[in-house]
This record gives sequence, structure tokens and C-alpha cells, in this order.
Amino acid sequence: MTLIIGLTGGIGSGKSTVSRYFSALKVEVVDADIVARQVVAKGQPVLQQIKSHFGKDVLIDGELNRPFLREKIFKDDAQRIWLNSVLHPLINKKIRHDLSLATGKYVLLEAPLLFENNLDDLTNYNIVVDIDPVLQVKRASARDGVSVKNIKAIINKQISRIERIKRADFIIVNNDLSLRDLECRVVDLDKQLRAL
Repeated sequence: MTLIIGLTGGIGSGKSTVSRYFSALKVEVVDADIVARQVVAKGQPVLQQIKSHFGKDVLIDGELNRPFLREKIFKDDAQRIWLNSVLHPLINKKIRHDLSLATGKYVLLEAPLLFENNLDDLTNYNIVVDIDPVLQVKRASARDGVSVKNIKAIINKQISRIERIKRADFIIVNNDLSLRDLECRVVDLDKQLRAL
């Protein structure tokens, strides 16, 4: 049986880098963000439903107008809830399908909102990449070119750091690790996961 290992962490924690190191070790990764983009790719039937709800400006040449949509759902919780109610079942179905194709000792389910979206219902164990909140805001702001205020708003929409840590089976503390140290931590964790 292939184990399903959840991988999550707040914005700017280094979760994507950790995921790349696991990939380099030939671990299959199902990335929830990629799946979320695939279900709304050009030509997908759900786009018509989104267009009917938000109007023609939500599509440009048949593709999702992400800035337009982001503005609509950021300002209005009811719109965000509606969109999630349409997309989450599709995303969940595709994630389950992709996970079912995995053949290794374990497969990684990388999801920034692993706990928020109850994707941990699919996992056997969960890894949390943790980071000091002050460093997190600084890193994410510098990386994305987004204001500190906006980064804090994103963080506030996620579950708390304490709650995330409580739900972790494995924690990678990424405060002052060099990339080499982080890679070594992933290699060690990979050995532990293969032995489960």
C-alpha cells in the first residue's frame, strides 16, 4: 500500500522548496495548487458555470481572469464560498485520482490549505514546514513583492501556526536552515517515511 503524506506550511515557510527536495529523491508529488489550476484550465466545463455566476469579464479568451476573480472573492466572502463550493469537489476528485496512481512507498500531497480544506482526511501522516511568524512575513513579502499588510491578511485566513503544529506528525523548523541543511533534513525524513 502506498502511504499518503501531507505536506503543508504557511506562506513563505519553504514548503515548495521542501517539496522540490522530495521530488529530487524520486518521490511522487501531487500538488493541490497545480490540481486547482488544472480544473479551471481553458476548455474545462466548470468555466461556463463560473462565467454564468460572475459575468463575461471573468474570462479572457476562454481563460480565467485571475486578477478579476481574486478581487471579487477577496472583497466578498459569499462569492468566495460559492466559488469554493463549485471548485472544491472537482479539485478533491482530481487529487484522489492522482493519488490513486502513485506507486512508490509513499506519495506526497502538497497543499498550503491541507488542514483548512480537510485534505488531511486523505493522508496517513502530515509534515508541517514551520517558520517564525516575523521571518515568515519578511520572506513572503520579499519573495512575492507583496505588502506586509497583504501577507498578514493571507496568514490570517489560514489556520493558526499553533493549530498547524498540533496536527503535524513531522515538523521541519525552517527558521535558519541553509538550503543544504534543509535538503539534509528532507533526506533524513525520506528515510523515516520509507521505513514506516
